[in-house]
Amino acid sequence: MTQPHGHHFLQIPGPSPVPDRILRAMGKQVIDHRGPEFQRLGREILDGCKTVFKTSRPVIIYPSSGTGAWEAAIVNTLSPGDRVLMVETGHFATLWQQLARRWNIDVDFVPGDWRRGVDPAVVEAKLREDALHRVKAVMVVHNETSTGVTSRIGEIRQAIDRAKHPALLMVDAISSLGSVDYRHDEWGVDVTVSCSQKGLMLPPGLGFVAISDKAMAASKTNTMPRSYWDWEEMLKPNTNGYFPYTPATNLLYGLREAIKMLLEEGLDEVFTRHRRLAAATRAAVRAWGLDVLCEEPREYSPVLTAVLMPPGHDADQFRKIALDTYNISLGTGLAKVAGKVFRIGHLGQCNELVLMGALTGVEMGLSAAGVPHRAGGVAAAMAELEGSDRSNATSAFKVAAV
Repeated sequence: MTQPHGHHFLQIPGPSPVPDRILRAMGKQVIDHRGPEFQRLGREILDGCKTVFKTSRPVIIYPSSGTGAWEAAIVNTLSPGDRVLMVETGHFATLWQQLARRWNIDVDFVPGDWRRGVDPAVVEAKLREDALHRVKAVMVVHNETSTGVTSRIGEIRQAIDRAKHPALLMVDAISSLGSVDYRHDEWGVDVTVSCSQKGLMLPPGLGFVAISDKAMAASKTNTMPRSYWDWEEMLKPNTNGYFPYTPATNLLYGLREAIKMLLEEGLDEVFTRHRRLAAATRAAVRAWGLDVLCEEPREYSPVLTAVLMPPGHDADQFRKIALDTYNISLGTGLAKVAGKVFRIGHLGQCNELVLMGALTGVEMGLSAAGVPHRAGGVAAAMAELEGSDRSNATSAFKVAAV
């Protein structure tokens, strides 16, 4: 085996590649985290996070992984023995319910086939059955990173409202924030959790929790023990731009730069770019004669595409050959789909040329691994991108003409 050389294509669905601008921003000396310079930084990033989450309410930043943000959501809103409703949409929904059970939460975990998102009708039916309002929260993974399926959060909120149920809506936006249109306030989400290493294009190390007034009220009456994760302890110093303990200053430098990059491009333009790249990837998969794991077109993920391997072929063996031969890292199949799928990430700073290089690596890797497929996936992706470019240009011309 030859040693990999040249550019490494990191095409997993997170951590995503860190742009040079962010790396440079992080390469500064630490400062006094009780001083005025840090206060300006703190206020800027806390306000900027509100813009990205599309909320007017607080966003709390923890030095943590996304799992830490999950735990913060649970211990600040629920009490031991509380009942919650969750749906098995994939590996990360399964992990969240396991974490909830460790805190003695009673989880109604609706089985799923890992090929579709949360069905709002199922949520509505379950809540209508709950006449005594034992369910305290509906917990949903927005973008299921293990499957490439995106649940429809706005429709789930409407289902809760139709059932006239007081349950909190708690959403995992770990792999969607900054890549998929997300509206914390407009969709009536009570708790949104996320992290730094996906659409925000940072290294791992920051967890985020956006909270509603209703969630804040719940945190004042629930009985779950907490210390490090206590919202109250964070919110008091956050008011003045500070944190209750030593913050991850250099990651916060990077966060400030990441927010600038997202807003310079424009959030709507960022979301459109991700949708275009995802559509081009699916076009390539279909041209290869392979199947996308997600079965519902309304739920196709803009962040990643999970690809089913032909029967008798191991996805991890293919991934190894692609890595060893062409220096490209693709996402592994997790839990129930281990060895059955590989995942192509197209999030963060990914653009058309990066995607075309990655898809070329996948197509060459399929050949090198002896995986049955048709040629022409890269050409199909290129045609998809060119078609969307023409459509966008036509739309822009019509607007200009008006």
